[in-house]
Amino acid sequence: MSTLFDTFRMKINKISPDEHDFLQIISGIAKNPKSLYFIGKLPETRIPTVAIVGSRKPTMYGKEVTYRLAYDLAAKGVIIISGLAIGVDGIAHRAALEANGTTLAVLGNGLHSIYPATHRQLAKDILAAGGALISEYEPAVSARSFQFLERNRIVSGLADAVIITEAARRSGTLNTAAHALDQGKEVFVVPGNITSPMSAGCNQLLRQGAAPVTRAEDVLEVIAPQLLTTQAQLPLGNTPEETTIIQLLQQGLRDGDELQRASSIEPATLSMTLTMLEVNGTIRALGGNQWTLH
Repeated sequence: MSTLFDTFRMKINKISPDEHDFLQIISGIAKNPKSLYFIGKLPETRIPTVAIVGSRKPTMYGKEVTYRLAYDLAAKGVIIISGLAIGVDGIAHRAALEANGTTLAVLGNGLHSIYPATHRQLAKDILAAGGALISEYEPAVSARSFQFLERNRIVSGLADAVIITEAARRSGTLNTAAHALDQGKEVFVVPGNITSPMSAGCNQLLRQGAAPVTRAEDVLEVIAPQLLTTQAQLPLGNTPEETTIIQLLQQGLRDGDELQRASSIEPATLSMTLTMLEVNGTIRALGGNQWTLH
């Protein structure tokens, strides 16, 4: 069955998960859907897939670690799956796209519309990059709060592992973690500052035995060791100033003022150096005069 998708003039396709190699993995989950609707292109075969979820209002730390993990995994060929929500979900999708990877979004409403509406362009970009939008709900079913909790079991069910990058103690993200554990999936959690309420849920999961993750390789070692390669050579700058900044970022410095003090580079030269490194794709601006390696 197919229906015209009003928003993007694309077809809404209906499929039984049992009939598709990539989707068959959800046949064994609780309340497994007998059919799914999708727009775009589904992977033809089973490819290592990681779900990345977290807070709708991540801190700067949450944004950075989400982007880095999603980007690095997608660059290795891992499919990134999330729920198209504001916050961590959107960052994970966007990072996968910027790594020239594939990402899938599972919506909590019918595919006749994009929710949240602010992610219409992101949804278009996902489709343009060869990904897909997926839902268990029939076209024209509007978004309702309980459906997002139901949706979470599909996000985790389609993945080989779930990464939670930042979550408060009462975050809805923990619902996805619970589904993943029930489904026997690997759950990886980014450790957070013990004084940050936004990391309380993550740290709680770590106390309960979830695996800590600090880099993409932590996940690949478990679900796709074949994708591991020898560590790439760290980037070098085209000038001594660029090399100094890269080395300081590798050591964990982020703040522009701290980079200036530690490097003793003149402010005007530092500004030009940061600009060139960003243009060349070596570093990425986080906002607020914060920087990180790409």
